[in-house]
Amino acid sequence: MKKIIGLMVSLMMIMSLVLTGCSSSSTEDKSSSGTTPTTKKVKVGFLYVGPVGDGGYTYAHDQGRLYLEKQLGDKVDAKTFKENIKEDTAEVDKACEEMINNGVTVIVGTSFGFMEGMDKSAKKHLDVKYMHCSGYMTAPNMSNYFGRDYQVRYLSGIVAGMKTKSNKIGYVAAMNIPECVRGINAFTLGVQSVNKDAVVKVTWTNTWYDPAKEKEAAKALLAQGVDVITQHQDTTGPQIAAEEKGVWSIGYNSDMSKAAPSAYMTAPIWNWGPYYVDQVQKVIAGTWKSESYWGAMEADNAKSIIFLAPLTKIAPEGAQAKVDAAKADIISGKNKVFVGPIYDNAGVLKVKEGEVMTDEKMLGFDWFVKGIEGKVK
Repeated sequence: MKKIIGLMVSLMMIMSLVLTGCSSSSTEDKSSSGTTPTTKKVKVGFLYVGPVGDGGYTYAHDQGRLYLEKQLGDKVDAKTFKENIKEDTAEVDKACEEMINNGVTVIVGTSFGFMEGMDKSAKKHLDVKYMHCSGYMTAPNMSNYFGRDYQVRYLSGIVAGMKTKSNKIGYVAAMNIPECVRGINAFTLGVQSVNKDAVVKVTWTNTWYDPAKEKEAAKALLAQGVDVITQHQDTTGPQIAAEEKGVWSIGYNSDMSKAAPSAYMTAPIWNWGPYYVDQVQKVIAGTWKSESYWGAMEADNAKSIIFLAPLTKIAPEGAQAKVDAAKADIISGKNKVFVGPIYDNAGVLKVKEGEVMTDEKMLGFDWFVKGIEGKVK
């Protein structure tokens, strides 16, 4: 059943996104014709899957909310947010209703599982605008948005590949969906670009937010001899496990150095604020339109929706130069990340010599590259 659902999700994503190259791209919903300019303060509400103090995913989104308030001042009221919302259609719909009843006119949902509930609410409230993170549904009043995280995952893989001594790297992953698989694959290709002997061991937790479970998953990988831990999880649990074991780590979502000061080397960082400012400014100007947005890494971290955090002193010598060179090549288009030949971990050629994977194929990833120990269930 999970496999069928995954394929359905992939097909829907492909249908909703017409994307090109490795640049930032967006596709407008043609049925959306913009909105009327407003002189009223725009009230924005945020739906979070975890607590703002998780130190990771929800924290990063909340930093985006605070950035929005700071940048737009009295033009916006972004004080409304709801934490720990379950990925349940009825609960999400209810949360949206409560926000709307309190005057919210722009709703930002920050978890994949919020999609159905937001879509249901959007159909009832055509005068309210909805922005959904990491999904694929659109409507005249509902957008989806995300960043090309695979580009930064590749860079973090370079750091891990240069640091490992055991040539065993552990990856704690949340959900068995193309988003997570794509990131694991990109990370592994980054590892292999500097260390052909390293393997990446993957374990699934089947949860976005569960600090204890995430930590235990990391400990299970550490028991297999890995000496670098990374993650696609919402909390610092895996980082803490690495810290306690005395090995090294690469975080995700935000700077996790405080949780693991002796282990943490870097992390792919989500920088949601600039996108939120851009979208709300368009609401104010009356130019907002529904879109599917997949933002690319940019040279200036302050403008990039996702970037690699500065390397700490724990990172391996020479890693910064390797990362800088790879980043420049990705931004210029010289390095597309997923370029053949690429074999899966069963030895089957999946991407031919010189072939560049299309966005459609990347959005539907359901296989692991060579060098990964684990299964796409």
